[in-house]
Amino acid sequence: MTRATARRRRTASALMALALAGGTLAAGVTAAPAAHADAWRDKEYWLAESGITKAWEVSKGANVKVAVIDSGVDGQHPDLAGVLAGGVDVSGAGSPDGQKSIGAKPEHGTLVATMLAGRGHQPADATATPSPSAGPSAGPGAGPDGIVGVAPEAQLLSVSTWLGSANPGGKSDQDQIPQAVRWAVDNGARVINISLGSTSPEWPQSWDAAFLYAEQKDVVIVAAAGNRGGGNIQVGAPATIPGVLTVAGLDRNGTASIDSSSQGISIGVAAPAENLIGGMPGGGYADWAGTSGATPIVAGVAALIRSKWPEMTASQVVNRIVSTAKDAGAPGKDPLYGFGVLDAEAALKADVAETRTNPLGSISDWIRVHRRGNLATSPAAAAATPSSAAPTLPEATVPVAEPPSELDGAVPALVVLGFGGLFLCILGAAVFQLRRAARLASAEGPDGPRNPDAGVRDSVNSGGKP
Repeated sequence: MTRATARRRRTASALMALALAGGTLAAGVTAAPAAHADAWRDKEYWLAESGITKAWEVSKGANVKVAVIDSGVDGQHPDLAGVLAGGVDVSGAGSPDGQKSIGAKPEHGTLVATMLAGRGHQPADATATPSPSAGPSAGPGAGPDGIVGVAPEAQLLSVSTWLGSANPGGKSDQDQIPQAVRWAVDNGARVINISLGSTSPEWPQSWDAAFLYAEQKDVVIVAAAGNRGGGNIQVGAPATIPGVLTVAGLDRNGTASIDSSSQGISIGVAAPAENLIGGMPGGGYADWAGTSGATPIVAGVAALIRSKWPEMTASQVVNRIVSTAKDAGAPGKDPLYGFGVLDAEAALKADVAETRTNPLGSISDWIRVHRRGNLATSPAAAAATPSSAAPTLPEATVPVAEPPSELDGAVPALVVLGFGGLFLCILGAAVFQLRRAARLASAEGPDGPRNPDAGVRDSVNSGGKP
């Protein structure tokens, strides 16, 4: 086995552990009937504390599609009525519309979807008309029962994947993820929510083309940082991909969560990740925790921004979210909070300077430098998945990476020359010292130096000459 083959297998092994990031369910999972759902709505503390209810004064996410790449979304959940605008299965093991709950955590996608774009449902007493703008603090009868998402007027695309266990459909995560991203882009997603992660910071080269494609099509990708409780001490792919808005998790006190978050330099912003609630397939609700739940909070805010400013670029959306975040932890950007704690109200109302660059980097630049212009694509990534939904963006084409510049190509040579010169200097100095020691030893007699000036001459003969 070659070193390169071994590395690929190690990377593949790590990515086969790709799992839905931190969908840790509490013991209190229940399929509570609709009559008791208002108690669940009242638990959505993040809507007020993260500034989301104030942000609703500006936008609720109308006319924006958000793709949820997850374990499938149950569109029959009462809080998701009318929310799904399409879907697909890329695993080969789910339903064509992506609404079958599959994988090791089949409930995961519905939990994410309800937090992102839930609309609640008609109260059991029918004394009030449901209004997605009414938050949990509005009081009984003032809004819908059930869960109201961060972007309650956005539409969702469900892209189901089989992760966390052996896929009966036969496709690995290395095939599913790029195919899911490309399908989402081609079917009109302006934001993509990826609440999954791996134990490896590296990603297979087969992913490059899909994430570059999303960047070129101006799509915001939001991904979970992963959880220490799930074994992710450091952020893993795809949250390490440049340009992706990576979300860390906060505990109920607003500090970095010990269990429901990880750390890394790619983190962009932090959001609540403990004491969360979400909808379950079949109409129930559950308490849960993890950056899987923090991610749709941030993705929902991205949808609010894209709804308010449809012409704003993905880079500007990301910049608006991170630049208005409340600094926490070490001053400035840090590996626990990124740029800070999410402030949805500021993200929708503050004056933010325009930028042409994504503060979290660019996959295009990364490919150009690190892949040396060699962009590999897998057939699964390049092929379009059949769908009943008409593409709303131009037909997919396999992007080509820019060739490396002459300066980029000179970097490895300069590094080699630099280290080579340093090595020669060290070697020369060592030889000089050895020869000097030998001369001193030969000049030394029983009662002292035979020639008291020998050492002086040696120090003057710095070139090591005899």
